[in-house]
Amino acid sequence: MNTVKRELQTEGLTLAEASIVSGIGRTKLYEAIADGQLTARKYGSRTIVLRGELLRFLTSLPEVR
Repeated sequence: MNTVKRELQTEGLTLAEASIVSGIGRTKLYEAIADGQLTARKYGSRTIVLRGELLRFLTSLPEVR
C-alpha cells in the first residue's frame, strides 16, 4: 500500500523563524517592519510574519549586478 506523507508547513513565522528562513538578522527584519517594507501581524505579544509576505519582501529586494 502506498502511503502519502504530508508535512505541515507553518504559515505564520516568528521573527526568529523568519530570520532563519530568510538569512536576514532579526534586527534587520524589525527595521524592515518599521520602514513599512515588511508587513507583520501581532497576536498577543507575539510578532508574526506570514510566509507569503516574507517571500514578497525578499523578492522585492534589489538584484545584485
